[in-house]
Amino acid sequence: MVLSKFMPSNPKFSEKFAAAARNAHATAQALVDLLENYTDIDAKVQRVRDLEHEGDRLTGEVTNLLAESFIVPFDREDIISLNSELDDLVDDMEDAARKLSLYGVERPLPQMAQLARVVEQQCALLAQGMPLLEQGSKVADLNRITREVRALEDQADTISDEVQRHLYSGVNDVQGMIRAMRGGEIVALIEDASDQAQRVAKTIESILLKNA
Repeated sequence: MVLSKFMPSNPKFSEKFAAAARNAHATAQALVDLLENYTDIDAKVQRVRDLEHEGDRLTGEVTNLLAESFIVPFDREDIISLNSELDDLVDDMEDAARKLSLYGVERPLPQMAQLARVVEQQCALLAQGMPLLEQGSKVADLNRITREVRALEDQADTISDEVQRHLYSGVNDVQGMIRAMRGGEIVALIEDASDQAQRVAKTIESILLKNA
């Protein structure tokens, strides 16, 4: 496939999206560290929140760049979608980390770390692929990356389903019910992040298809 319509006349967009994808990967790595090494919780949650603020900054820069640019590398609607989806991806991870602290979770469910590791792998792929978005010779590589991101989302669904099947097993008191509900909420947020990574991949695929 050759990208006949791609005109990388404004490389600032690719640079911003690549930076946003790297930031999402750093956020996922920080979330994995929090869940797999559950110590210094406040400092690790703050690290995730700092990365979320950086994500907001990058999102705002893309919005401003779009408003200022007459020539853009692909459809404005796709730029808006990609920008929003990357922002939501980081927001979901930050929300999960914040809830761990807010709810005073003493010991995370092991599936939380498993899910976070899946999201980390997805974000690593997106960080690898985003710089290829305007490189016509790399379309096959980018399509492979997006397929891998989508396949990982299936893994996240499997882990989440397993949690939901057993979340309330043996729970017979109010405090246990509250812990289970809060645990389920945090699991859902991390799964949402995996869903968002898949949405980013689908938007990239749409961009490639429109410009084939």
